[in-house]
Amino acid sequence: MPGFGNECASEDPRCPGALPEGQNNPQVCPYGLYAEQLSGSAFTCPRSTNKRSWLYRILPSVCHKPFEPIDQGHLTHNWDEVEAEPNQLRWKPFVIPKASEKKLDFVSGLHTLCGAGEPKSRNGIAIHIFTCNTPMINRCFYNSDGDFLIVPQQGKLLITTEFGKLLVEPNEICVIQQGMRFSVEVFGDTRGYILEVYGAHFELPDLGPIGANGLANPRDFLVPVAWYEDCQVPGDYTVISKYQGKLFSAQQDFSPFNVVAWHGNYTPYKYNLDNFMVINAVAFDHVDPSIFTVLTAKSTRPGVALADFVIFPPRWGVANNTFRPPYYHRNCMSEFMGLIKGHYEAKEEGFQPGGGSLHSMMIPHGPDAECFEKASKAKLEPERVAEGTMAFMFESSFSMAVTKWGLKTSNCLDKTYYKCWEPLKSHFTLSCK
Repeated sequence: MPGFGNECASEDPRCPGALPEGQNNPQVCPYGLYAEQLSGSAFTCPRSTNKRSWLYRILPSVCHKPFEPIDQGHLTHNWDEVEAEPNQLRWKPFVIPKASEKKLDFVSGLHTLCGAGEPKSRNGIAIHIFTCNTPMINRCFYNSDGDFLIVPQQGKLLITTEFGKLLVEPNEICVIQQGMRFSVEVFGDTRGYILEVYGAHFELPDLGPIGANGLANPRDFLVPVAWYEDCQVPGDYTVISKYQGKLFSAQQDFSPFNVVAWHGNYTPYKYNLDNFMVINAVAFDHVDPSIFTVLTAKSTRPGVALADFVIFPPRWGVANNTFRPPYYHRNCMSEFMGLIKGHYEAKEEGFQPGGGSLHSMMIPHGPDAECFEKASKAKLEPERVAEGTMAFMFESSFSMAVTKWGLKTSNCLDKTYYKCWEPLKSHFTLSCK
């Protein structure tokens, strides 16, 4: 179903009339279902930000054995396990283990790369890499700490949620909001990126003087339709919870994807990045990358985000008398970049699909020497930029710390990154203006 943040209603066609008429919590629900509310905001939030959905399910989610701690793997929110790293950082493509050597599903394949803040206080973010090669079987996951924005880079994801199924392919994104149970099926070697935010939900950015239309249009977001399975798994279905940054598991006798019908505005959703309506400079200068924002998670400070999800899609470059690639920059925000496909215009060599870079708070960055020389001498004509490419950025107001896995254990850190700027030379001369 299309739309962003809409009030939606869906019922599995196998059970017509499963949604109660005229009320949320009848004494007896149709088909003998249980009514369960999933709240994504405080009850007393303003109506414009109030998020909740009603689920009508075969058994309520409370039916499980006690949760017990399980191994964290490389998932963490400990931002002090290694010393602070004030340098520009770039990673080669993160390695996907072969299934014949080590089977990893979506949860066991989560690796925290960097982040800041704290889930207990509901203020912060984390960036994770997922590498997996096998589906989640009789296992589901939910995040009590925050929302996951999932960016697949290699391999498609078939995500089963309590609300229905979403097929998410590279060049699409998916948001699974706080508390929603889901399971991920993969079809071979699979890799991608996750932006996790604590304390806020993603929303569309304000458009200001752009007007009513542009960037990511609400109608292009898709939410699943109701689908259920009445599946008994005696004592052998595992529910995994991420709670206060730790992982816990509980056993139950049935599939949690037993929601026959639902209604509300708190749902998972997906979006195809090809649908982004690009706005760019048409006279001179390079616009700030905020013009490419798809989704934002706002902080309590106006205009300052916990995190923005920004893309750099194919577009026209037509600016006159302008250095067209991204400018050299020092930022009070932190910038993590990833590449889904193609070649990023500011660094065509070294920055590869499935890898990433981090320029945290006030760390200088910009085009490499080859890009600068080429763009400074180029004949300025209308040209297609980033054709066949999709790069993205997770930008945050937090100063992000890198984990031990990111700096050492992954063995993907490119220690020669700084050398891409070494060939830059002075062009300063008093005889020329």
